[in-house]
Amino acid sequence: MNKTPLIKIENVWKIYQLGKIELPVLKGVSLEVARGSFVSIMGPSGSGKSSLLHILSCLDTPTKGSVFLEDKDVSNLSKDELAGIRNRKIGFVFQRFNLLPNFNAFENVAFPMVFQGIKEAVREKKAKEILASVGLKNRLLHRPNELSGGEQQRVAIARALANNPEIIVADEPTGSVDSRIGKQIMEILTKLHQEHNKTIIMVTHDYDIAKQYSQRVINIKDGLMV
Repeated sequence: MNKTPLIKIENVWKIYQLGKIELPVLKGVSLEVARGSFVSIMGPSGSGKSSLLHILSCLDTPTKGSVFLEDKDVSNLSKDELAGIRNRKIGFVFQRFNLLPNFNAFENVAFPMVFQGIKEAVREKKAKEILASVGLKNRLLHRPNELSGGEQQRVAIARALANNPEIIVADEPTGSVDSRIGKQIMEILTKLHQEHNKTIIMVTHDYDIAKQYSQRVINIKDGLMV
């Protein structure tokens, strides 16, 4: 069994420059995320949890410290290099769905595969299969404004799976839906984790969700793990 952590960060600082003022939002955070684990990040607004999520998911780089993905140091990669890693290895699910409004559900899911050079026939087959797997077989041609919040979030999850990423990053995935739909969303993520060995990194404000579904809860306060 491979004991190397999938993601490891060491003494990571994130400091924003506001004019002449330095604002540290992460202050020397170190942690490891095991391959195939389900991790929740919690903390009050302004605690640094979003900055931590962005660094763990290669959306941003630290001001100081090191970030390793599969034992490769990605701390100082260019924006294009980070984008390439995200496209190959990481799928994103956002609170506000971030679907393309002029694309239907099928097109939203197929679109990320264009950048992987996947042939149209393969894109079409795969997008339909993924949408069917999240219960949207009959909603392929509906645009986001024709779908409920729960259906939009399921499209977003399907899109995150388009390139078969090893890591799924979910930023408040239940924040814009009611508790019933939220449970359905979490059951989909849990199935991906348990049956497909996806590594899930989730930010949530809901302690009950974090406790029920994740294997590990990371609490962030004032830029520090507590």
